[in-house]
Amino acid sequence: EVRLVVSGGGLVQPGGSLRLSCAASGFAFSSAWMYWVRQAPGKEFEWVAVINPAGATDYGKSVKGRFTVSRDNSEDMVYLQLSSLKAEDTAMYYCSRDRAGSLRGQGTQVTVST
Repeated sequence: EVRLVVSGGGLVQPGGSLRLSCAASGFAFSSAWMYWVRQAPGKEFEWVAVINPAGATDYGKSVKGRFTVSRDNSEDMVYLQLSSLKAEDTAMYYCSRDRAGSLRGQGTQVTVST
């Protein structure tokens, strides 16, 4: 059974930081491209970041320069460091095996507010 379990969300003030973790199991993680996606209330899924098996990364325009994706293939973990957070980053965050988010696991809520 494929599982993607995300942790690390919460309430943070604008300008703050959070680190999300995603524990993967049930598939060949070390050879998988892994994605972070998010969905704000009433909006479509938005691709946030991708990391390939070798560790190369890419980011959506709205988060580039502020978010950092990384992975640990020995632990089947993928991480998303969120920095310089803005109110518009408020969303449910998921890790996924595809860019569209259709192969996502359960998510974690990130709320950026004073």
